[in-house]
Amino acid sequence: MLLNKQGFDLWADGYDQTVQHSEESNQYPFAGYKAILNKIFNEVMAVPASTVLDIGFGTGVLTAKLYEHGHAIYGFDFSSNMIAIAKEKMPEAHLMEWDLTNGLPQELLQQPYDAIISTYALHHFTDEQKVVYITQLLQHLKPNGQLLIGDVAFNTREQLEQCRQDSRGYWDEDEFYFVHEELKNALQETCQLAFYPISHCGGVFVISRKCINAD
Repeated sequence: MLLNKQGFDLWADGYDQTVQHSEESNQYPFAGYKAILNKIFNEVMAVPASTVLDIGFGTGVLTAKLYEHGHAIYGFDFSSNMIAIAKEKMPEAHLMEWDLTNGLPQELLQQPYDAIISTYALHHFTDEQKVVYITQLLQHLKPNGQLLIGDVAFNTREQLEQCRQDSRGYWDEDEFYFVHEELKNALQETCQLAFYPISHCGGVFVISRKCINAD
């Protein structure tokens, strides 16, 4: 997992522009970016004044919109420059600097959340680490809460490999992208999982705890 804090800090100012170029060109990795964020936005908005935890919020593109609509925002990111940009948009949000590879910060786990969201952050985890992390996150949802993940994602391993071939020259070999079929099989005993493909290389996972009415 090559997470370069300095690289992210240096990229903070131009991050949104970089995403926009990839999205408008319908290219890996950010094809469908706005539609992916919009899907998550609409899912969260279904619960008024909800409590939201954002993992790796970046410059706050998504959470700032939720903040404007009266949701209580908690979150962490490991780039101090991105946090500074996000804080300008959300002065009352509870934002902290934290590296997600260190697990979950205790300060943000004292309450359950209506929604835990993460966009384009968890692909730094291996597939095995994703399963462990997602399982942990589910424990911090309210009974009817949802974990919403928007990221580079594919229905099948074959689709991922096709995108890798089509994106030769700029495919990031240091990242581990979601494959719906494989993730669903790995988590089928612990949660309910739905995948909404948005573009040829991105989509949204909506994950909830299984047996939410059980003791």
